[in-house]
Amino acid sequence: MRKKYKIIFWICGIFLTVFFIANIFLATYAPRIIQQQIQQNLKLKANLGKVSLSLPFTIILEKLEIGELASIKQISLSPNLVALLFGKFVIHGLNIVEPVINLELSADGKLNLPVLEQKNKPPEIYLTSLNLRDGKIIFTDKKVTPESFQVIVNKLNIKVAKVILPISSLATNFSVSAQLLSSQGKPFGDIIFGGWLDYLAKDLDARLEAKGLDVTKLSAYYGNFISNRKLSSARLDLSSNLKAQNNALKIITKLNLSNLVYADAQEQPLNLDLMKNALDLFTDLKGNLRLEFDIDTLLDNPALSQEKIKGIILKAAMKNLSNQSPQQLADKIANVIDKYKGLSKELKSIFGQ
Repeated sequence: MRKKYKIIFWICGIFLTVFFIANIFLATYAPRIIQQQIQQNLKLKANLGKVSLSLPFTIILEKLEIGELASIKQISLSPNLVALLFGKFVIHGLNIVEPVINLELSADGKLNLPVLEQKNKPPEIYLTSLNLRDGKIIFTDKKVTPESFQVIVNKLNIKVAKVILPISSLATNFSVSAQLLSSQGKPFGDIIFGGWLDYLAKDLDARLEAKGLDVTKLSAYYGNFISNRKLSSARLDLSSNLKAQNNALKIITKLNLSNLVYADAQEQPLNLDLMKNALDLFTDLKGNLRLEFDIDTLLDNPALSQEKIKGIILKAAMKNLSNQSPQQLADKIANVIDKYKGLSKELKSIFGQ
């Protein structure tokens, strides 16, 4: 019995000795090696504060900075030692804490993401789980407007993990949540997305939610798609259930657009594109627009052009007409007709007819 204990004692002693030596090696040489590899492959200056090892075998990187592109408080990963013997790099747990990413889209449509240079064939990396906590993405778009547009994705949390049972399943559970901030740092909505995906089988079951989203903060992208009149306030609450089987994706969406407040009460120039005025026509007495619509597409190639989305929304808006009183409809239609009459008179005066 004593011999057995001695063997266990010696094994533990050897393990702790190796662990201690490995920790010293990582702390001494790893930061410089990692910095050089990042600079060589990304062509960006890198700085790494500390590398350490914790039990049972987790590598921890602290205070990583990659040029002006990113800064990360901590990264920890647990590689599978057995898989390394067979030339496979399997990571059981990748944890990223408080990353800050600065993305910029130039006026000619190029992102500031570096191109990874690999002279040799990169190693095969398999990731079984990912946990990103309290991240931030600062996105600056210099293409959409001359003075540039900025939106911040704050409190970004991502969890990705393979389904444990059944063993034959390749499905992956995921959850994403984030808060949207304006360039001034003011919150204007929350995004939640979660479910599971089996990409090889092309199966999906997920739910997307947007809560309290002030869409006027994104007016640089939608222009006058929501309304031909300038909006100073518009709240969007949306929930979409996404289900796919054998690549056939169906998206069932409920949308509520409320608190529609216009910048001024003056008449705006009439736009002949009826779609751009349609949402004004189909709102209720409180200025709210509630829509329910389905989208059928493919999981690996979702065809969601702006024209297709316009058609789907307009079709859904038509269903809401039955909820409005005949007098309300008559008043709105009469208002549209009056605007077109005014346009007709202006055209006659211009062409002298």
